[in-house]
Amino acid sequence: MKQLFALISGLIFGLGLIISGMSDPAKVLNFLDVFGTWDPSLAFVMGGGILVTAPGFAWLTRRCDRPFFDERFQMPRRTDLDPKLLTGAGLFGIGWGLGGFCPGPALTALPISATGTLVFVPFMLAGMWLARHTPDPTVFRRKGAV
Repeated sequence: MKQLFALISGLIFGLGLIISGMSDPAKVLNFLDVFGTWDPSLAFVMGGGILVTAPGFAWLTRRCDRPFFDERFQMPRRTDLDPKLLTGAGLFGIGWGLGGFCPGPALTALPISATGTLVFVPFMLAGMWLARHTPDPTVFRRKGAV
């Protein structure tokens, strides 16, 4: 049942990306081009997503002891900014700015072979693999410091 709802959620998310234009890299790049051909429509997409999600999220976390399909809520607990997080965020932003894609829209645009998708997605997957298989440098510092 958990996988069925994950599939349904993913399909709804993908449909929303297509309807909003987020699967079109030109629209995303125009949104990022504040001093050129700026297109503010994606700001309304983000605002609409927040308006729909925030009340439901707040209600769910207050009313339920645990989520419907897991043992506990997966809330981030760390508040520090480590080099790995900052490097990843920087690379994500650079990739988004250069390619006009982030992971969800890139996968949504893959079946329609949107411009640049066939280059972006393999590099995105390679970056994800590299991030999972690169040792955390803070682990070595902790072991040596003890």
